[in-house]
Amino acid sequence: MNKAQLSVHQEDPKRQVADLQSLCVQAHAANLMVLHDQTLACVWFGGSMEGKSDISVFMSKLNPESDTWSAPVQLSNDAERSEQNPILFPAPNGELWLLHTAQQSGNQDTAIVRRRISKDNGMSWGATEQMNGLALGTFVRQPIHVHTDGAWLLPTFDCRILPGEKWDGSHDLSAVLRSTDQGKSWTRIEVPNSMGCVHMNIVPAADGKLLAFFRSRWADFIYTTSSVDGGLTWSTPVPTELPNNNSSIQALRLKDGRLAMIFNHSSALDATERRASLYDELEDGDASKHEVKSSHVSNERRAFWGAPRAPMTLALSEDDGQTWPWKRHLEVGDGYCMSNDSARSVNREYSYPSLRQTADGALHVAYTVFRQHIRHAKVMPDWIVSSSAH
Repeated sequence: MNKAQLSVHQEDPKRQVADLQSLCVQAHAANLMVLHDQTLACVWFGGSMEGKSDISVFMSKLNPESDTWSAPVQLSNDAERSEQNPILFPAPNGELWLLHTAQQSGNQDTAIVRRRISKDNGMSWGATEQMNGLALGTFVRQPIHVHTDGAWLLPTFDCRILPGEKWDGSHDLSAVLRSTDQGKSWTRIEVPNSMGCVHMNIVPAADGKLLAFFRSRWADFIYTTSSVDGGLTWSTPVPTELPNNNSSIQALRLKDGRLAMIFNHSSALDATERRASLYDELEDGDASKHEVKSSHVSNERRAFWGAPRAPMTLALSEDDGQTWPWKRHLEVGDGYCMSNDSARSVNREYSYPSLRQTADGALHVAYTVFRQHIRHAKVMPDWIVSSSAH
């Protein structure tokens, strides 16, 4: 059986699943996008371990007339930097953009953002370019949103450190890059009081304004903010009722007006252990910086790493995210993520989901399975409502 072919889930006839082929020991951070020709594309990063210089970006496609994902194609190759968090953007002018980060070892404060452009829907790509004018440590994860006024809104987060410390996420904050000239230039708009809120995910609000949702470095809740002026200003993020484990989320406005969210239904309250940081297994040879142990800083809030990255949960809201009465798990497990080691099959996380809807109304989710491969699941929105786990 070809695992990359969509097939009915063994225990759930209303769900189809496929496991995308991985060319590497590790695969993580999938992002889905419906392209101009309705092809469903998935990008992710792969290599030996996140943060190592052999981490590169890969892409696979699912054509509308097919039920099998294509063999992955490598889209980046930097022998000096770890290339992570790829995003696809089908631009209004017909181009397809690929954005991703590139960092030195586990130091996200050294990240730059790179871009490649395809003029034939991802069949071929132009040269890799660095996005100029961005501060070192700028990171991306969520797709560009095109507002009703034509402005492009690219959510970012700043990976910041204090002198002498290694990056651990404790000082990260969010900003939006806004372009009114199709990405030729960008204006940075900081989200106020957003320290600890990252992976900002912008969606249209029901009243035509803008909403956004965040991952929390504190591993407490998914946070939300809003804009009444097309993204020129944003409100201070506030917690929603949904938990967060300091891992990625993604929200989507559905064709029927409801909001869908894909996330891990867990938080620090579910943790039995705690990691020093995401990259505490890497040695980068920089003796001038040190890991900061949370127990050593009594008066400062530190990012929480190690909360279980499971279950993988879909939720629905009918009131713009104020409440989420319908929830259903796609995957369950212990979500062990105290190690990123894929080679020895130590990691057991279901994480970093991406969510898209195709013209037939179906929801498509892609997510990490044990950091070994990317899984694609296909359901209809009302699958969440039936047998929903409240």
